[in-house]
Amino acid sequence: MLAGVEHAFRTVIVNLLCLQCVIFLVTDILRIISHLILSVIPVISVQSFHTFQLQANAKRISSIDSIEDCRRYIGRKNGKDFILLGEGSNCVFVEDYYGEIVIPKLFGKSIEEDNSNFFVDASASENWHEFVIWLLANKVYGLENLALIPGTVGASPIQNIGAYGIEVCQFISSVDYFDLTCGEIKTLDAQACNFGYRDSVFKGELKATAIITKVRFTIPKQWTAVATYGSLADIDNPTAEQIFTEVVKIRQSKLPDPELTGNAGSFFKNPIVDKQTADTLANKFPGMPLYKVNDGESKIAAGWLIDQAGLKGKTINDIAVHQNQALVLINTNNNGCGKDLVALVDEVCNTVFAKFGIELSTEVRCFGHEGELNLLAKKGEESELTAVKNAKGTR
Repeated sequence: MLAGVEHAFRTVIVNLLCLQCVIFLVTDILRIISHLILSVIPVISVQSFHTFQLQANAKRISSIDSIEDCRRYIGRKNGKDFILLGEGSNCVFVEDYYGEIVIPKLFGKSIEEDNSNFFVDASASENWHEFVIWLLANKVYGLENLALIPGTVGASPIQNIGAYGIEVCQFISSVDYFDLTCGEIKTLDAQACNFGYRDSVFKGELKATAIITKVRFTIPKQWTAVATYGSLADIDNPTAEQIFTEVVKIRQSKLPDPELTGNAGSFFKNPIVDKQTADTLANKFPGMPLYKVNDGESKIAAGWLIDQAGLKGKTINDIAVHQNQALVLINTNNNGCGKDLVALVDEVCNTVFAKFGIELSTEVRCFGHEGELNLLAKKGEESELTAVKNAKGTR
């Protein structure tokens, strides 16, 4: 009888050991499957990393804390193999991104001077608005018209930011960048940056291969107020501080706070047309705001076009044209999705084109599964976002 009990006990022990082995095996298999899933499927939310705050994920988020860290990305392409992201104020994730988001954290700024100019160096990750405030505190005047523009110093030359009669290219003397093709720091002077309206070489030839590390500004000590826009013109003999205060007031009254309502600022560029087109439009639409760029071209206020097309307040689910500033699209409850944004952009552009014959283009960069996408195509061509708009189950 004892032998039978002993045999039964041994059988139980063996079965328990076998069960434990099975549990360990299943645990290991689940761990491997989990690792494979995490390496393929984006699971890290990027909603808080871009000011439009669309719901989207990425596979990885990492940072560049020094110039040496840039070397990790030699041979890789920004916008495809990874996405370089400052404060996310000029980009939108319309889909999950199957790659790595890289956030530079390069800080520092200094001022030198001679008899005529201030020479200001600022690292790429410095907040732009705080940079303008710092310059004013140090009695360096010239950039006050660009107050409250979201983003970083490093992003300013890429977009050639501008507002209220000033563009940043008027003060940039050079830009340092890390060249991903050779692993060296290179410097471009202002001419080589090829600045244009909301454009530069960093949006073209160097778009995929440059990580901007520092921007140098030359700011004349002889300051002249630029106060021709709206209520700025009502200030008699304005100081730089008064212009700064008024610009902040204007922007806060017209533009929604991205901390409260997701947005990327001005979503569309003001279109530039030739003189003949401008004259034709002015005759057909009296009151259309036209701003002379040069003898052969004029700029039209895109916000006015959108407003006159009856699109102010237009909403598709949680995505809308802002009620006060038609140039701005908003994520009304910070719960919007990329598919709805794409649908609204299409409707805005198609409606404006139908009424005015003018094709809008965007200031905002758009990202999908594989990297940067062409948000808008020329008429008759297919946008890369057509697939996003038609996709089922797109976030």
